[in-house]
Amino acid sequence: MDPVEHARHEIVRVGTSLFTRGYVHASAGNISAKVGDSHLITPTDAALGFLEPDRLALVDARGEQTTGDRASKTLTLHRRIYEADPTARYVVHTHSTHLVALTLAGVWSPDDVLPPITPYYVMKVGHVPLIPYHRPGDPRVADLVTDRIAAHAADGTPIRAVLLDRLGPVVWGPDAATALAVLEELEETARLWLLTDRRPEPLPAHAVDELRNVFGATW
Repeated sequence: MDPVEHARHEIVRVGTSLFTRGYVHASAGNISAKVGDSHLITPTDAALGFLEPDRLALVDARGEQTTGDRASKTLTLHRRIYEADPTARYVVHTHSTHLVALTLAGVWSPDDVLPPITPYYVMKVGHVPLIPYHRPGDPRVADLVTDRIAAHAADGTPIRAVLLDRLGPVVWGPDAATALAVLEELEETARLWLLTDRRPEPLPAHAVDELRNVFGATW
């Protein structure tokens, strides 16, 4: 299958999966893919559970849209993430309930929105910084996110996600399945922490070290 067509179908598949399992609602959220020097992204105000492949916005290397409905207002953020992390090929943004609730109730810390309370959170998600509130689509968010990506890369702890205050997570990965898995683990960990009244202690240092040594976790 042509790479652009494959990416179209992957975006639709991910959108349908997120919608049917309650990770997105109404027209909240967006999904994109990098294909060569071009980008595919869901249209503005599109319902992710009812996407049509041919209506996805195709944007060329100059940032100009060539086909599809009007691109999501978060296009700038998506393009900048791809520039900042060369391994990224898919970006997913949702308004997942428990992660938005976490920003309202109070995150663990601005540098780590959740403590490392489970081994799979450490291995599959890693550090997730909080990005201060800006209106949806504000281009200044892209600078804040890419600064975080660069800082963690320099520390040897590359990140796979950020949490936008009051707006939800933005996650990315080398393929759609990986990005989706990061989102799911992140949302479920937020749900666990909130369900336990934010009482659980982080895994002890020796346990995190073991996850680094055995599984290559980048915490």
